Formats: sequence, structure tokens, C-alpha cells
Amino acid sequence: MNIELRQLRYFATVAEELHFGRAARRLHMTQPPLSQTIMALEEMLGAPLFERNRRGVALTAAGEALLPEARRMLEQSAALPALVQRAASGASGRLSLAFVSSADYSVLPPTLQAYRAEFPLVEITLKEATSDLQLDDLLEGRVDAGLLIPPLPDRARQELDYLPVLSEPLVLAAPAGLPALARARTADLRRLAGLPLIIFPRHISPGLYDAILSVFREAGITAEAGQEAIQMQTIVSLVSAGMGIALVPQSVSNLRRPGVEYLPLVQSTPLVETGLAWRRDNASPVLRGFLELMRKRI
Repeated sequence: MNIELRQLRYFATVAEELHFGRAARRLHMTQPPLSQTIMALEEMLGAPLFERNRRGVALTAAGEALLPEARRMLEQSAALPALVQRAASGASGRLSLAFVSSADYSVLPPTLQAYRAEFPLVEITLKEATSDLQLDDLLEGRVDAGLLIPPLPDRARQELDYLPVLSEPLVLAAPAGLPALARARTADLRRLAGLPLIIFPRHISPGLYDAILSVFREAGITAEAGQEAIQMQTIVSLVSAGMGIALVPQSVSNLRRPGVEYLPLVQSTPLVETGLAWRRDNASPVLRGFLELMRKRI
């Protein structure tokens, strides 16, 4: 069975007019081909759709059952061009975005708010992941883009594009009430020598790891190894529990935990960069729209 939309449109028009002549005029055609089309549709469906008599035309039970379905199919077909155009322009579809935990306290919320305002029909899938896991997901095509901390390894630079989004200094996260920080507005790491450093394993984000240790070297002290944790939230929670101190990107100070205070450092710190990475061969219109928005915002 191969029912054409044209047949359904003719049927719906006759059903609304209940008169073949008026329906033909509305369709800008003559009555005989209209009648022939309806008869062909009835033969195809195996049941009469209209009762025809001297008093006029009326829908049969089969016609009554078909009419709402025919209207639904006609409405859906009329919506297809707009649907296709939205998908082609990136106004609808799906975007999968990964992000490091520090981005959740800086660039991610305002970016998502702006993107949702401009592309409300796009379905966004979010995945919190460390930079190393994001690189694997990006290279394997499991996510469209990722907010991560560079550098990118050699293979990634060959297959991914990268856009710097944010640069910020490191600040100290310390348990509240440390005597060495009493009434201090800035922190000197030399006064905190011997306190354990809470940090993540180096393979997760070697750039940030090395930046943190370089601050201790510049201060002339050796970082005392303490607990390791993967997520910034966990690191700050361990600081709150008095397990040690941490150096975190400045935006993480937006994460408030009882028992934690954030202070700028006396020592100069390298700037920690967060950027957006995506596959160079990803031609998704949705991704293109997201990239255009990101470029406008930086």
C-alpha cells in the first residue's frame, strides 16, 4: 500500500466541505479527477469513506476514523521543511558537552544559559569528566566538545581543534582558622610549609598539576604530599575536613564549603587556562552554532 499525501489532502478537503464540487474548487481542480482520486483511495483502503446520495455526501464510519489520522499526517508533513531547516542550521538537534569540575564554577553556567536562550530546541547532554577522560571521549567521537585544561597531547593536537576560553590564577584553599592565616588577606606558602597538599594524580591534568607544584618551587619550599582526589569538589571537601591545603583555580572559590577559606597568594602563580576542544572533522551544525556562540563570548 502506497498512500500519497495528495490523496489524504483531497480526502480531508472533501470531508470538511462534504461536497465534491466545493472541495474541487477549493483545491483548484475539476470534480472528476477529485472523485477518481477518492475512489482510488477507497479501493486501496478496502472500505468506502463517503456515503453518496441525492441529499449530499457524508462520512462513513471508516471515513470518520481516517479523518483525524489524515489531518495529523498532513500537519506532520507540513512541518517537515521547518524541521529539516532547523536541523541544518543547528537550531535543533543534540549537543553532548563534557566539562572539568572547575568549569562548573566559571564558564559553564553562563555559557549554558546563553546557549539555551539562543537555541532552545537543542537537547544538551552534559558529562563531568577530567581532562584525560575528555580527550579519550573526543577522539572516539563520544562527545561533541569538551571544556578541559590543556595541554593537548600530540595525537589530540592532530585531530582536535582548541579554543582558549578562560585564564585565571591559582588561589589557596585552606582550613578555616589556621593560625598562620589569622586575619590575613593574602597567603604566603612559606608560612604553610609542612602542611599536606591535597592534589589530583598528575595524569589527570598534567598542565595544572605542574603549575601547582611550580608555585611551591618558586616559594623555595617542597610540597608535602597529602591526599589525592580527582574532582575539585572532593579536594575542597578534604580541605574542609582539615586534611590539608590545596591550590585551586580562582573560580573554584565560588564553591563554598563550611570550614574552608580562599585567599590569594603572595607568590605569583601561572595562569591556569580552560579551553574548549572538539574534533576537527565534526561537521555537526549544532556544534557549529555552539562554537560561534563561544567565540562571541570570549
